[in-house]
Amino acid sequence: MKSNIVIFWILTVYLVLLAGVYTVWNLIAHGVPEWAGSTTILLSGGLTAFIAVYLMLVQRKQGGILTEDLDDSDIDDGDPELGEFSPWSWWPIFLAFACSIIILGICIGFNFWLTFISAPLLIIAIVGWVYEYYRGNFAR
Repeated sequence: MKSNIVIFWILTVYLVLLAGVYTVWNLIAHGVPEWAGSTTILLSGGLTAFIAVYLMLVQRKQGGILTEDLDDSDIDDGDPELGEFSPWSWWPIFLAFACSIIILGICIGFNFWLTFISAPLLIIAIVGWVYEYYRGNFAR
């Protein structure tokens, strides 16, 4: 976690300096600052600072050095239970497809017919992903 904190602080410093360079460059080139880009880059630096501070607080709350931060630790030394993941599941792809069709229908001239046609696909994808372990060999 310590390396992640350092990386996010480096990103914060880089983005804040980049915002300053971008603003000065626009002042020299055009005579006025370009506020949209300057603000976006500066706020991106702020977001990376938020993440770095959050990780620092989490590390302090855990009370010590994590297994991942030790140079002589192996992969097996860490926590073996990270969660349950389904590497063979196709439902997330189907859900992403349904969401993209809905957003596409809203974005392209508010084609509500496309949104209404794809809304059942969204419901099927959500139900399928939630209940994928309650079918076939995994039925309870």
